[in-house]
Amino acid sequence: MRQRVLETVTDRALMALELDKLLDVLLLRVRDLFSVDTVTVLLVDPSGEQLVARASAGLDEEVFQGVRVPIGAGFAGRVALLREPVLIERVDETTVVNPLLWEHGLRELLGVPIVTQDELVGVLHVGVTAPRRFTGEDIELLQLVADRVALAAHLHRSRSEQAAATMLVDSLLPSRLPDTDGWEFAARYVAGADTGVGGDWYDVFPLADDRIGLVIGDVVGNGLRAAIVMGRLRSALRAYALEFDDPAEVLGKLDRKASHFERRTMATVAYAVIDLNAHRMDFALAGHLPPIIVQPGRDAEFVQAPVGPPVGYSLGVTGRLGASIDVPPGALLILYTDGLVERRGADLDERLEKLRASVRPEPAKAVCARLMATMVGGRPATDDIALVAVRHTLSG
Repeated sequence: MRQRVLETVTDRALMALELDKLLDVLLLRVRDLFSVDTVTVLLVDPSGEQLVARASAGLDEEVFQGVRVPIGAGFAGRVALLREPVLIERVDETTVVNPLLWEHGLRELLGVPIVTQDELVGVLHVGVTAPRRFTGEDIELLQLVADRVALAAHLHRSRSEQAAATMLVDSLLPSRLPDTDGWEFAARYVAGADTGVGGDWYDVFPLADDRIGLVIGDVVGNGLRAAIVMGRLRSALRAYALEFDDPAEVLGKLDRKASHFERRTMATVAYAVIDLNAHRMDFALAGHLPPIIVQPGRDAEFVQAPVGPPVGYSLGVTGRLGASIDVPPGALLILYTDGLVERRGADLDERLEKLRASVRPEPAKAVCARLMATMVGGRPATDDIALVAVRHTLSG
């Protein structure tokens, strides 16, 4: 049997299949190879706290009914918790949490963990309705199958999460920027080559009384989870921006929301409100790099303002501080995420100075193009980059 199992788990044709089809084919083969009555794969849900039945041969009801097993509970939960094979010779309410198993007449169950890159992916278990002595070789070979499932699940999740994250970020970034007399807006977003799509975002939206809201932020982490959190923070900030005029107060509300609902999440955010009539920008920084402003006849400079802690983990419980600056005709503002300036092996202060020295009072689209050419050039960015340029034109 060993040779047949090895041939199965090394079948390259299986890896070309979508995960669900691969599991269907693989579990049918496993049921025949091991001469068992049921084979089931349960995968860890996004919370990391439960196993969800994903595929089965011989016990399809588990999948159809969406069976969930808390990690640590019952037979499958114990396999997941211990991350080692578990064999039980009595299947009833005292040993398993899923009644379908004993209702199906199973007498013995053997389960092995599905693990990849030291991360628990799920559990694979087989069951029999007649007395059966599972051997050490059975355990070893079933673990080989589990390792193949782990690889397939990892590849599938990576592909699907990357695709979903890309679609989510694309849907959330502004499709067009405001068209306002006397003001130009331009932006760039590039996903990191190393991390893929992550939690960087920018937002530009109109507010009442001839004001424009500007946001740029960076959720710690990457991939689908960071993109989802980013989407939630973006929506929450927009809602707070409609209710509160003070950017510092808006970031305080966002911090409270993130700390309560987005546990184990942290993000840096810069939020600004430009008063188009008063030619003034009120803003607040939550752990974010300061904006850059350049005015006619002057060199570009980093905007001086208090930098509060990032949002999340209730870090801003003592309150947040804001600042204001004038944005006269001819002035240009730059907001950006750290992906624009951070590079492995490069001094951050030197990179920031390079960015500052590259900012000149020119059309917003032109400055975005030149800054990306100067700071990124022909090398792919290792982290996400978000960049927003705002120019107060002389004709406004």
